[in-house]
Amino acid sequence: MIARLRCLVLLGVFFAAGAFAQTQPIPSPPIIGAKSFLMIDSTTGHELASLQPDERLAPASLTKLMTAYVVFQSLGNGQIALDELVTVSEKAWRTDGSRMFIEVGSRVAVEDLLLGMIVQSGNDASVALAEHIAGDESVFAELMNQYARQIGMNASHFVNATGLPSEDHYSTARDLATLARAIIQDFPEFYRWYSVREFTWNEITQPNRNRLLLRDDSVDGMKTGMTDDAGWCLVSSAERNDMRIIAVVLGTSSDRARIDGSQALLNYGFRFFETRLLYRAGEAITTARIWKSANENTPLGVLEDLYITIPRGSYESLEMIQTLPATLMAPVAQGQPLAEISVSLNGEQLVDEPLRALDDNPRGSFWQRTRDGVSLWFE
Repeated sequence: MIARLRCLVLLGVFFAAGAFAQTQPIPSPPIIGAKSFLMIDSTTGHELASLQPDERLAPASLTKLMTAYVVFQSLGNGQIALDELVTVSEKAWRTDGSRMFIEVGSRVAVEDLLLGMIVQSGNDASVALAEHIAGDESVFAELMNQYARQIGMNASHFVNATGLPSEDHYSTARDLATLARAIIQDFPEFYRWYSVREFTWNEITQPNRNRLLLRDDSVDGMKTGMTDDAGWCLVSSAERNDMRIIAVVLGTSSDRARIDGSQALLNYGFRFFETRLLYRAGEAITTARIWKSANENTPLGVLEDLYITIPRGSYESLEMIQTLPATLMAPVAQGQPLAEISVSLNGEQLVDEPLRALDDNPRGSFWQRTRDGVSLWFE
């Protein structure tokens, strides 16, 4: 077994008394009268508050987040274009529930249908998009389920593009938070549509049903849903001081309850938690001795920005442990994992991330290899 060296680094600073700053106590999250909820930090995925987040429930029009994700994927891979015209079928035109009011046989641009689905929650727009991409709504639902599995939505199943009630159509607060986070991170150019406050089609102007957009300037998404089976639901997203939070609230009793409950969760999350950048991608966190190499040392770091979500005010109490093998031999390739970094708070491990070589480090010359070989005998 290779011996490993452990280095403890305190991320904060000592106070004069020699102790760390005390972390403020965190109260229980607000009681909001929902069947299920989950609140996460969008950047790290860290859970901030929850109630039955894995309970399978009807998602109602929150389904349209999944519909939009598939459409965004089709746009991204060039299968369709925003200005492409879609012929509205009779099925799309006749679909029950909330509507964009497109006319059967009319030709509507993909971008307009997306706005009709996102802002107006149009079931007719959702079906028109599904049929355009997959030829049939049931085939489109298969795409929805395939993409859902790819992004880690392991407790969801979709049978339509609208969220109209069906026994085999369900999701969870955790899966919907995963989906919202994927849309925000993968499609920032399309996410902006979730903050549009109203949209007019066929001379009918409809407001965005997410009334948090009008109440809280930090809120810029995402989607409401309501059926008798699902209750009143809302996925909301807000950003304050470079921290973004996603809240999923399912099964409340009224529009006001879902709005007030979501607002209470967001306020709680921003008040008691913070997200910090620990290390930037490509930043040298430490160096490692590489034996028999062209370069004696190589810098180690992370390949993507490393963030952490913690109770507000606890940054000075974080502890970081770097674990490196006692002996590292050339050659070393850029990006190769060579060590580990663990970050903990009050004994709870929060991050465990590999440290990777930031440069290539090939084998050294014959003289360098011989010299280091002799030196290793005395290590």
